[in-house]
Amino acid sequence: QVQLVESGGGSVQAGGSLRLSCAASGYTYSSDCMGWFRQAPGKEREGVAAFYTGVGTTYYADSVKGRFTVSQDNAKNTVYLQMNSLKPEDTAMYYCAAGHAAMPWWSRDEYKYWGQGTQVTVSS
Repeated sequence: QVQLVESGGGSVQAGGSLRLSCAASGYTYSSDCMGWFRQAPGKEREGVAAFYTGVGTTYYADSVKGRFTVSQDNAKNTVYLQMNSLKPEDTAMYYCAAGHAAMPWWSRDEYKYWGQGTQVTVSS
């Protein structure tokens, strides 16, 4: 019933920008947390950013702070990840995830629903 669909990935050169979208359906925000994770081949899935819906609190991994911005359009049931000043190390499959009161926000175990992922490739 709950479905998350990411979009907006692609291939860009270093320094470029992308905006990822996560459209949610069948999900009531309440005090829920929408998280962005990424996973490169052979690497663990890591938290990138999170948005606590209802309260508007945002969190960012140190590696992306100042470059990425997470936001929400509640009317469209969509969360966004604006990615600026992209670096080759940002290359990964990016996933949107939904959980309730995720604590800590970066723990993948705190999220029940996951999108299919969207690929981001940053070249030098």
